[in-house]
Amino acid sequence: MSWLALSLSLGFVGLAAIVARYQELGLEKELAIAVVRTLIQLTIAGYVLSYVFASHHLIYTALMLALMMGVAAQNAAKRGKGISGVLRIVLIGIVISEALSLILLLLIGIPATPQYLIPLSGMIIGNSMVACGVTLNRLSSEFKLRFGEVELALSLGANPKKASLSVVKAAVKAGMIPTIDSMKTVGLVQLPGMMTGQILAGADPIQAVRYQILVMFMISGSTAIASLIVVLQGYRTYFTPEAQLKL
Repeated sequence: MSWLALSLSLGFVGLAAIVARYQELGLEKELAIAVVRTLIQLTIAGYVLSYVFASHHLIYTALMLALMMGVAAQNAAKRGKGISGVLRIVLIGIVISEALSLILLLLIGIPATPQYLIPLSGMIIGNSMVACGVTLNRLSSEFKLRFGEVELALSLGANPKKASLSVVKAAVKAGMIPTIDSMKTVGLVQLPGMMTGQILAGADPIQAVRYQILVMFMISGSTAIASLIVVLQGYRTYFTPEAQLKL
């Protein structure tokens, strides 16, 4: 793609800006910041990846993955304001989901090269980040909504784990729903990124479909693991050492 074509693509952003301006949404500044950050971040990422791919050193790959997980955890943690140690909680969830997913990918024969590990990890980490953010947000809202229900269960002798069971289930479910809905409509409503990229690059559509199926299954597992770990750690922060509910 030429730089001219890329510049003309700003017209799509212009349409979004016009809509935001017309509806008085107040998003013009945020949109401009998003455009600048997209240009800078992706350009830097392109040069960094070119160097990492050419070097073939796994240490650089490990550093890239560590950076990606750190940024993802910091971003998702914003959804859990007020939760004690939320950054640590999210980071643990993302790291474990990433580690387990990578192990399974390597076991089924995915090459241990930066060209495979970094893009696939990006999908795992990105979707785990979204799942963690949604889960934390739902966990907070469920505790506020079910405050009386949890208090009643505690007063009847239930421990925090049993008293929070309905809250935990709702939060984990919320974290997994976006991935499940995406799996239900893939191929009918949308052609996901990896599949589209391979087809545009000239790959056989059937082969592209196989890789996309692998990615979708991989994402479903990683988001489930991340959501569950975050909830199982997070719900405990809503209770005092004496098993009293606090908000």
